[in-house]
Amino acid sequence: MIRINRLVIGMIFLLTCPTLIMAITKEDIKFQKSTRVVLRKHCVSCHNEADKKAGINLDAFDFVSQIIRRGELFENVIEQSMSGAMPPAGKPRMNVAEMDSLVIGIRRILDEALAQPDPGESIMRRLSHREYTYTIQDLVGVTFDAIGFFPTEGSGGEGFDNQSRVLFITPLMMERYYTAADSIISMASQNINSWNQIFTEDYKPTFFRKLWSSLQKIISNKPIHWEQPRKVAKKILLPFATKAYRRFLSTDEQDQLLDFFEKIYFQNWKDRKAFNKAIQASLKSMLISPHFLYRFEVNLPSEQPYAINNFELATRLSYLLWSSTPDETLLNVAYRENLQDPEVLRREALRLMEDEKFKRFSKSFAPQWLGIEELLHSPKSDPIQFPEMDESLRFAMVQEVVELFQYAFEQRNLISLLDSDYTIINERLAKHYDLIGIKGDHFRPVEHRDNTRGGILGTAAVLTSTSLPLRTSPVLRGQWVLDEILGEPAAPPPPDVPALEVAKSKVHNELDLRALLEQHREAPECSGCHQKMDPLGLSLENFDAIGRWRSHYTDPLMDNPEITISFAPVKIDASGKIDDVKINGPQEMRMYLLSEKDKFAKTFSKKLLSYALGRGVEFLDSPSINQLTETLLVTNFDSQELMIQLILSYPFRHRRSDSALKYLTS
Repeated sequence: MIRINRLVIGMIFLLTCPTLIMAITKEDIKFQKSTRVVLRKHCVSCHNEADKKAGINLDAFDFVSQIIRRGELFENVIEQSMSGAMPPAGKPRMNVAEMDSLVIGIRRILDEALAQPDPGESIMRRLSHREYTYTIQDLVGVTFDAIGFFPTEGSGGEGFDNQSRVLFITPLMMERYYTAADSIISMASQNINSWNQIFTEDYKPTFFRKLWSSLQKIISNKPIHWEQPRKVAKKILLPFATKAYRRFLSTDEQDQLLDFFEKIYFQNWKDRKAFNKAIQASLKSMLISPHFLYRFEVNLPSEQPYAINNFELATRLSYLLWSSTPDETLLNVAYRENLQDPEVLRREALRLMEDEKFKRFSKSFAPQWLGIEELLHSPKSDPIQFPEMDESLRFAMVQEVVELFQYAFEQRNLISLLDSDYTIINERLAKHYDLIGIKGDHFRPVEHRDNTRGGILGTAAVLTSTSLPLRTSPVLRGQWVLDEILGEPAAPPPPDVPALEVAKSKVHNELDLRALLEQHREAPECSGCHQKMDPLGLSLENFDAIGRWRSHYTDPLMDNPEITISFAPVKIDASGKIDDVKINGPQEMRMYLLSEKDKFAKTFSKKLLSYALGRGVEFLDSPSINQLTETLLVTNFDSQELMIQLILSYPFRHRRSDSALKYLTS
């Protein structure tokens, strides 16, 4: 009986999972009989689940779709194999036939995958807390702190909070949405300016209407009803619904909304505030509707990718640039013109970028890209060691980055993010930087009189976020530069090598760090990553754990701040060598990064594309990433042209069907 039940369960599982039945294709069989055989013979002995040399497990790839999904990895496999670097010395070499099978087999799979444009998956996603806040502000006219009110949401893809795979709704969140809608409409109704923007019409039944309806109720059991309240409500609710749902409502949707209004109104029609209350109830119903909470896009039954409609494109555009719903002008363009027309789309994008609300993009994108947003919510630095790290200083640190990013966009000069002769600060941050003559809370550009700071790497927010609570960390800072600037993330440390942080637990002051790092780099397992990571981090050692400039090590930063050891100040050695290039201090490190601007261009393009699409980037996005990278390099990092190129890109203007068989099998 147990065996039969298992068989039945298994068959039900297979019947309800057509993707499993269709998973193996002719291409999969060809790959498994040729290329995979070579991989397992020459690569898997080192790159398997147990060892994962360089953090890579090549034993987990059995299907062509998996190869495509990790296309960049397999391009590196081709490069390492053709250069002779892999298999490594001491391992059997591939013969000519095996090399051809590996290189030509993988190359063919990747080339065929890129032959047809693919916009990638489009997962229906709800508004992020940030988007909810701005949408409510623009739609209703009140400020609602969604980030503080709703449960904390994670980040996905490239580290942004607008990624579709993490934007789902839990029962707790749904309860909060109901409460939020009550609170928002209540706040709006008490704010004359906000309410007048929504409540553009009013209705009160005449004395004779009330009298007749009262008599009608006495002499008849029929429900009380007349048309005028519905007509007036329609003038209020439909414009609001168009903005809330980011499209025009169908006739059925209009009737459903107005029927709901009438139900509420005629239950309490004698109440002198019946019309107002029914309008409020109808507004609340829209704020908890999936059409408001989710960014819907039509899923057509098509085997090929297709252009999204005008309203969907307007929504993508406005949430990219404003983190909010399309304004009335953009909705009208979507209705009356062809927003897919490159000239029309460019015109509207420029209009949105010239609006004050475009600063929301900088406020959202920059702190998340650079990993500094956490400073706003919780202090990272030890409060005893660094008592000056109060809330106002943390806010100023993050705001400096936002202002720098926004200024770079306005000046159409994104390369200034790597190096500049100015920063944008207020009095609180100027004091932290030991600058004089800066008064007031407002942020303004201030020219650097020396070359110690410049660009995002000279900001206290980045320097603090890449430090430990009690001291600097050259490893964290170097790793951050590799990840966020150069796009060369270090592989995870080998499992049989002690973590550097464990060794650091015995370090009592920053003077010991250089010697420790040099010792760590001597290990063959660690040298590959640390040879580049450590010099980058050490070049920033003149900045302490909260971003202040220093020329000498003075008081040690102890694991136990109650312990103190006295020693004479020692001049900081911020020198190092990367790929035979000597660097010493932050200025020379910035010059090195400028020499690697092509890597920065590609990294920034990846981050921006991920943010715009609300998902992680994949190998199939390579053509778009390469195009964005080329735009940056050709235009000398013109931010406006980059953004226009992004908005005109294929994945931004297209989607693929969730039901297309070729995607179900991948």
